[in-house]
Amino acid sequence: MPRQHKSNRSLAKRIRVTSSGKVMKRKPHQNHFNAKDSGAAGLRKHGSVVAPFEYNKQFQKLLPSRDISS
Repeated sequence: MPRQHKSNRSLAKRIRVTSSGKVMKRKPHQNHFNAKDSGAAGLRKHGSVVAPFEYNKQFQKLLPSRDISS
């Protein structure tokens, strides 16, 4: 019986795979030191972005149960 590989849970909590196979992630620089930012700068940090295409092969290895477009 072949061994089933586990998904990397830390990565699974940080990204979201869309139905078309794109990988969505948080925008950078959202975690701390945000009090000094203006309101407009804070709003620009909201939301998610599509992760770079170059990471998809690494993501597929770490999340074998998800179908990530290559």
